[in-house]
Amino acid sequence: MAIPIIHDWRKYYITRHEGMGSSYERIILNRKLHFIQKHYQIRTVIETPSFGFTGISGINSMNLAKNACQVTLEDHDPERLKLIHEIWNEVGLPVTTRSNGDYSALDHPDKSFDLAWNFSALWFVSSLPAFLSELSRITSKVILLCIPNQMGWGFRMQMKDADPASLQDIHIENLSQPLICRTMQGLGWKLVETDYIDCPPWPDIGTSKEEFLMRHDWLRAILSPFVTIRKNTEGSGDANGPPLSLSILKYYNGSDPSFPDRMLRHSWFERIVPSLVKRFWAHHRYLLFTPDPDDQSFAMTSEIHP
Repeated sequence: MAIPIIHDWRKYYITRHEGMGSSYERIILNRKLHFIQKHYQIRTVIETPSFGFTGISGINSMNLAKNACQVTLEDHDPERLKLIHEIWNEVGLPVTTRSNGDYSALDHPDKSFDLAWNFSALWFVSSLPAFLSELSRITSKVILLCIPNQMGWGFRMQMKDADPASLQDIHIENLSQPLICRTMQGLGWKLVETDYIDCPPWPDIGTSKEEFLMRHDWLRAILSPFVTIRKNTEGSGDANGPPLSLSILKYYNGSDPSFPDRMLRHSWFERIVPSLVKRFWAHHRYLLFTPDPDDQSFAMTSEIHP
């Protein structure tokens, strides 16, 4: 989660450099989405809102499109929506985009999509009950909601240091897990799984991990045996030179097939640390809902860890 992205999101469409944090986050998220897709035989997907607190907006569903899903995205900013559409065309993947001012209404027929989801995006929904009601109406199989881990050290530090003016257009109250679960239960949906996700060795920060660790000697000393700290984030070339572009787009367009494997080298921490540690370190958590009150299959078989 990076609060500055509310205002500086345009730069990611220009530089295409997302850094290690967003790159790792996307691969971990892809693995979860792929498992959901296979388990529930997902064919149609809507991601709304598609603008979350991470790098290049609007590309979190690209891997689902690569796996033959029909993807629809919604965004409330016309300029960003245009850039999203262009970047999907650039990598050669089909997508349908829609503009939605406040997400109180979703202009789609009942049960139009097998899967509805969003990632760190509920802050931009003006009315959470109205949005979840609409999301329930247009979805037939699964709803996945990923929210920032509000107990996480990184989240608390970012909120503490944030300029109040930068938060005036977002609804932090929408991130309440009890509120989300109560609302979804009232709409006839059952929570079948929840867990922490996106828990790398570095904290949830609003800048590159290299810049952050170079400013915090105590944390750099702890993490340096486990996390590469260099300007060149790809780990090759001149370490004293400018950072190379690090973006999952190269994987999506087929020019960097080893990208997931490189990101997953950092997943050891997420695999081994107990839930108590994740409670204060993980960057996000997810809530998975289905309309079937007897559905226990996903919780029993899901690969919780990457």
